[in-house]
Amino acid sequence: MNTGRVKFFNESKGFGFIIDDESSKEYFVHITGLVDEVKEDDEVTFDLKEGRKGLNAVNVKLS
Repeated sequence: MNTGRVKFFNESKGFGFIIDDESSKEYFVHITGLVDEVKEDDEVTFDLKEGRKGLNAVNVKLS
């Protein structure tokens, strides 16, 4: 389980990005990967899963 911060999330488009606390890498998150509703600057925990264009954040929960 990784920890990070929501950099950006657009509810109407259904996607955003999370910045990993440990590596500072950005990961794409789709609305289907959310467990909780998130907004910009929320602290979250998440798993990573291989997607079409690289790793995606999934099982995203507020911490």
